[in-house]
Amino acid sequence: MRQARKTVGRKPTITRDVLLDAAEELVREKGGSALTIGALAKAAGISKGGVQYSFASRDDLVRSLVDRWTTRFDAMLEDAAADDPVEFIRSYIAATRTSPQAMDAKTAGLMVSYLENPEHLREAREWYWGIFDRLTGASPDAQAARVIFLAVEGLFLLRINGIDEDGVWTSLLDDVDAVLRRLT
Repeated sequence: MRQARKTVGRKPTITRDVLLDAAEELVREKGGSALTIGALAKAAGISKGGVQYSFASRDDLVRSLVDRWTTRFDAMLEDAAADDPVEFIRSYIAATRTSPQAMDAKTAGLMVSYLENPEHLREAREWYWGIFDRLTGASPDAQAARVIFLAVEGLFLLRINGIDEDGVWTSLLDDVDAVLRRLT
């Protein structure tokens, strides 16, 4: 695991991003329940006070993980067609495929938020409803886009459960993309 210290002259500083990287890795390796201030401090090679300087509580840390993922993933979708559900879902698939870092953050942030905090779960639901707002409409293309979105998210949940050990997740995403092309 990377060290969370950055030396500037003789005075070490702690960066939030490096701590978030370490937190994501900790959750991926040991699960959401393993993420504590003490465990993060140990993994990052700093004191508990050093972690608390950046994150006042575990809840603050979890919120930061979720915010980080949401910000990264949303940035990849900024140029997606706002009024075309099919083009939007194509952008969503592309972002999912090309963004292992955002997907790792998503895994870590959502695993922890689902485990413990109803507020984080509410925020995740709101984010998902925002996606569904972009996929509205009664047309066959809008319906196909919604079903494809659900398939991509289903693959994401399977990936959390370890289906990607042999790299099959990407080929399954290819299948979803091929079905979208046939339907639209």
